[in-house]
Amino acid sequence: MTEERSFLEAARREKLEQLVGLGVAPFAYRYDRTHTAQQALDLFREGEEPAVSIAGRLVALRGHGKTTFAHVADQSGRIQVYAKLDEVGAGSYDMIKLLDLGDLVGVEGRVFKTKTGEVTVRARTVTLLAKALRPPPIGKEDAEGEQHGGLKDPELRYRQRYADLAVHPEVRKVFELRARVVSFIRRFLDDRGYLEVETPVLQPLYGGAMARPFTTHHNALDRQLYLRIATELYLKRCIVGGMERVYEIGKDFRNEGMDRQHNPEFTMLESYEAYSDYTDIMRLVEDMITGLVQSLFGAHTIERFGHSFEFRAPWPRKAYLELIREHAGLDLGTATDGDLRAFLKPRSHRPAGSADPALDPVNWPRTKLMDEVFKVAVEPRLEQPTFVVDYPIEISPLAKPKRGDPTLTERFELFVNGHELANAFSELNDPDDQRRRFEAQLKAREAGDDEAQQLDEDYIRALEYGMPPTGGLGLGVDRLVMLLAGEASIRDVILFPMLRPE
Repeated sequence: MTEERSFLEAARREKLEQLVGLGVAPFAYRYDRTHTAQQALDLFREGEEPAVSIAGRLVALRGHGKTTFAHVADQSGRIQVYAKLDEVGAGSYDMIKLLDLGDLVGVEGRVFKTKTGEVTVRARTVTLLAKALRPPPIGKEDAEGEQHGGLKDPELRYRQRYADLAVHPEVRKVFELRARVVSFIRRFLDDRGYLEVETPVLQPLYGGAMARPFTTHHNALDRQLYLRIATELYLKRCIVGGMERVYEIGKDFRNEGMDRQHNPEFTMLESYEAYSDYTDIMRLVEDMITGLVQSLFGAHTIERFGHSFEFRAPWPRKAYLELIREHAGLDLGTATDGDLRAFLKPRSHRPAGSADPALDPVNWPRTKLMDEVFKVAVEPRLEQPTFVVDYPIEISPLAKPKRGDPTLTERFELFVNGHELANAFSELNDPDDQRRRFEAQLKAREAGDDEAQQLDEDYIRALEYGMPPTGGLGLGVDRLVMLLAGEASIRDVILFPMLRPE
């Protein structure tokens, strides 16, 4: 803590003692608010002075002897307050003189317009609701109302999100948008007969994705458990059990690096529909996201990151192998592992001086090499909403073989702005084929791919009872919100992102 902050906090605690000495309760139990700030603003009519009772945080405070002007902010916005000694009384005005920026107050009075034309609450009573003992990072406000200074450091904003939210209304808007996105997705799926279910977060085996897990230990059972990396295998067990359309919006956890696109804890939508395939799910995703964009913004085109994104369906379908041939100059049907490593070597993102063999393409199995070539050569070029379809079977262990070409699978991924938003399959429902795929994954793990999947005997047993043809979808909620909100970092759309220790 800096010396200046220590001094400011000491001054606030001194004011707290003075307030208590005046008989003021510095931390109230409740307050009867009749209007939000925006409702009070909307209530004003010329020639009328309606009565209101508002509550919120002091974000501006200017004392002028026997009068005080302030701005009170709540979730809806902010409104000016005018308090005059003769109108609120000496005792109340003594309390007002001890207020600081950040304090939470309730104001009862009438709405009028000042000579400068600003709609204002003329205070009759002012009630202290909570004394802020730490100075909020509110910037200085100039004569035009522009903020200068305040909470600017990104890491400090993530670490003290409560302060970030308190002083930055635009940040609150991002999370309001996020809530609207999740609500729309729920309504969309509910209206189509999907059932929302909940599956285990703690799992005896992890699966459903290529990722490293977080591990934990259950004392009573004396066994190692994993935080789920996906909900897929449990949701498909529900399909086996006769729940024909299911979905879950929940947290997944992957023990991986952190960057602008990745947080170890993130939110996924996964949905599964019996008697459908990946072409049905493509149409479902198109309908969902075009409807979402239209609902949020009243149009199918949005401007983000200096680009115009057109969400009107249908979106292009482009084959995985053709895209690699076009942008990397490689034919995966004939290219050797050496060819893939040679392509990646000058484009490697391995940190300088790193000794971790897992980061060196020399040690990667073919599945990881193929995936990395696609990430480097193709993904950055997929700006408009695009379905990439028909992935090689080696990197799609849970998808059905493509009809007419068993070297490929019926799988698509949705890309927008160079980033993957969704992944979907015609789900593999042949238990013997699934076992062979899991066994191939075990060999990849033995070859050094620590993200390869485990062999889940119980899941195979479930398939042996018979799973109908099924189309499945996984959609990254955080990345979708990033795109719609125009935020470049996943940390800006997660309320409390993972950070390094202070």
